[in-house]
Amino acid sequence: MYIYNVTIKITHEIETDWLKWMQETHMQEVLDTGMFDSFHFFYLHEGDDEEGKTYIAQYYTTNEERYKRYMEEFAPTLREKGYALFGNKFIAFRSILKKIK
Repeated sequence: MYIYNVTIKITHEIETDWLKWMQETHMQEVLDTGMFDSFHFFYLHEGDDEEGKTYIAQYYTTNEERYKRYMEEFAPTLREKGYALFGNKFIAFRSILKKIK
């Protein structure tokens, strides 16, 4: 199993609209690519919230090839949608995790 992990720090100004977009639109769009089987969404409970809140989206896939295909074929367009809506009011860090056990 591979987990595409996206950690996002958002400003307080966009939080309500961004959360709605993530939960009602974006995460399902990622799943609809067919490259991931499921996802989870988290709030970083003990993070520093002074400048904004931190959320983590994790998308689960069975193999690295599906992840690579997502990154090449789908990620640029889906990322652009986020930037078009929210500009520079968020920052995202992405990583890929491989489940060991």
